[in-house]
Order: sequence, then C-alpha cells, then structure tokens
Amino acid sequence: MSEPERLMVRARGVTKRFGAIPVLRGVDLDVRPGEVTCVIGPSGSGKSTLLRCLNHLEKIDGGEIEIDGRLLGYRRRKGRLYELKESAIARRRAEIGMVFQSFNLFPHLTVLDNLVEAPIAVRGRSRAEAERTAADLLAKVGLSGREHAYPRQLSGGQQQRIAIARALAVDPKLLLFDEPTSALDPELVGEVLAVMRELAAGGMTMVVVTHEMSFAREVADTVVFFDGGEVVEHGPPERVLGSPEHARTRAFLSRVQVQP
Repeated sequence: MSEPERLMVRARGVTKRFGAIPVLRGVDLDVRPGEVTCVIGPSGSGKSTLLRCLNHLEKIDGGEIEIDGRLLGYRRRKGRLYELKESAIARRRAEIGMVFQSFNLFPHLTVLDNLVEAPIAVRGRSRAEAERTAADLLAKVGLSGREHAYPRQLSGGQQQRIAIARALAVDPKLLLFDEPTSALDPELVGEVLAVMRELAAGGMTMVVVTHEMSFAREVADTVVFFDGGEVVEHGPPERVLGSPEHARTRAFLSRVQVQP
C-alpha cells in the first residue's frame, strides 16, 4: 500500500461567514511542497479571506486546514476539533510567512529591527544570529546597506521587498502573498515580481493571490480561479489561462485581457 501524498496545504470543505454573509463556501485546496499556486478572481470573491484562513488570522467556521500534515489552529480529540491556545497558534503560524499588499512594516522601526523582531520573539534566536540572517536576506532581495533606513525612506517596491525578507526571516515552510504588487506604482512592480520568481525557482512553496496574469502564466504550477467564495476551476496555467473550461473563468479572463 503506497503512502499518502505529502501536501504542504490541505484544505477541505472550508467555510467562513462574516455575520450572515458567506465568504468561503466549502473550499478545497491542495498545495504540494515546492509548488507555486496562484489564486485569481474578481475583487470580493474571498481570495484574501482564504489566505488569512490559511494562517489562522481568520478562524474558519467549518471544514479543516492542515499545513504540512498538521491541523492549523486546532487539535482533534475524539472526533472533535478544539482551538489551540494563542501561544501554540503563534508557534505554528511562524511556519507560514505572509506578505500583505500594504507592506505592514512597523514604521517606527528600522529595516533591521523589522527583520529581527520575529526571529527573536517567536523562534528564540539570539540578536546576533537574527542580524546575520537579516543581512543575508537583504542581499537576497537586493537591499544590502539599507539596514538603518526607516520604511518612510524607502520606495513602495523597496518596502515590499523588505516585507518579503521579513516573512523569510522566520524560515517558513510556506509563503502567502496577498496581492503583493497591487499597492505599487507600475514601474515598481517588476522588482517585487523578480524576487518572487527567484523564490519560486529556489523551491519555496507559495500561495499567491494576484492580478498579475503574466506572472501566474510564467511561474505558477497551478492556477486557481476563485469566484463567489468557491474554487470554480483549477489546473496548470496553460489550461486555466489558455483554455478555461468554465464560462465564469472565461468571462473574468476576457476582462483582464490575458496575453499568451
């Protein structure tokens, strides 16, 4: 009997409501280690909520989510799920880096302090070790020498590259990106996508909510079209973006004008 396939993300029947409004309607999602999954779809379709559920920033109302084979935010006992204490959730969340569209850097901290805070507080690393890792990550995102700058002194593209470095500083198993280029001026988008391409080439497991269709076509292993709180269609980018099966997918892609 063969062993079950290892999945970095396994979501089954995930539901989420805000008051009386259903936002996620029984979402299933599989992401294998080392894969890049791009989630596309119209605004308000639940894409960002799905990401926030994947790292338990939002509690789900139904279904379950496993990250690398372990339940996220809960433990199972006698067939029932019980929420973990916040300290245990924080330890598990450290395995999942997240990059937000609005950067979310601490404005009162330098770049260096933004990068070392979580490794020290969550991973228990020494200041010296965290600073060495920060220097390596700044080189990786092309911002060596900016350790003592404050976020306000950086361009939007630089801030987003710092945000990616901060997410990497805790050595995550999984990186989540919530429309990481949507707040950037067009001329700054390329520098952020270049860093993301390098991460993908290096084998980082990534779930990317994006409206950058060329990035999805080039980098994704799987494209998921999301609409109305549910997965409408998923598969390789050449099929979902090039020959979509569902009318809803075709209508969306005709509006965003995907180029081959």
